Amino acid sequence: MTRFTAAALQMRSGTEPEKNAATLSDLVHEAAAKGAQYIQTPEMTGAVQKDRKALMAVLKGEDEDIIVRTASGLARECGVYLHIGSTAIAVGNGMVANRALLFAPDGTVTARYDKIHMFDVDLDNGESWRESAVYRPGENANLAGLPFAKIGMGICYDVRFPDLFRAYALAGADVLTAPAAFTRQTGEAHWHVLQRARAIENGAFMISAAQAGQHDDGRETFGHSIIIDPWGRILAEAGDAGEAVITAEIDTDDVAQARGKVPNLNNIRAFTLLESGNSQGAAEKATAKD
Repeated sequence: MTRFTAAALQMRSGTEPEKNAATLSDLVHEAAAKGAQYIQTPEMTGAVQKDRKALMAVLKGEDEDIIVRTASGLARECGVYLHIGSTAIAVGNGMVANRALLFAPDGTVTARYDKIHMFDVDLDNGESWRESAVYRPGENANLAGLPFAKIGMGICYDVRFPDLFRAYALAGADVLTAPAAFTRQTGEAHWHVLQRARAIENGAFMISAAQAGQHDDGRETFGHSIIIDPWGRILAEAGDAGEAVITAEIDTDDVAQARGKVPNLNNIRAFTLLESGNSQGAAEKATAKD
């Protein structure tokens, strides 16, 4: 089986997990009705909440989390692979995992991935984020083997670290993912070029569901949930605000064709990095000799 229909769900998650779970249910049913066999949701599906105290007040462990329970039931009911792009999961000691979960059609979790790279940045106009103050970074990448594709799991800021996606490609990934809650500022500057670059340089499909619009906690996310083919062509894209379901037909034979045309994964060569001296350093050495 090389062909399947993929869906990316665009959301505008609020601060209340129960409401977000209801929205998740509506969107998954819509995607399944469109024939999707693999459905992906954005980063922070369960709650978009920048206030740490308020976030901790609604968090649960994985066994008790409403998004986990809802997703398990939806995967089973609709007979789909449901990839929760991420949701916040309490992991003890006051820390949180930014965790992706991939549910099989029987409702069981077939793969987990905790976001590795923390979004600690200082942007223009005073916008600043310190994800590491709340979240415990993951340590393991996860290549999920589904009946129709191998899927490399990433989350949002991970997309800026090409070595993660290159590792997936070298391990045989057909599809790469970076479900996100990109800020509007960084999204306008970098979203499309980063998503297309990861697809092109690895000869793989890229599927990234996104948060979009003005959220209850005051932040604004970029949207533009996207599905890209291994040649870097955009197959489907949502807008910049509000909920949406986008779908595309994925044929994993396209991966082999792209990698055959440009076999850069096979052309990787080891190299040694040399540092050449600058003119000032050379002059200093000459003076020392004199």
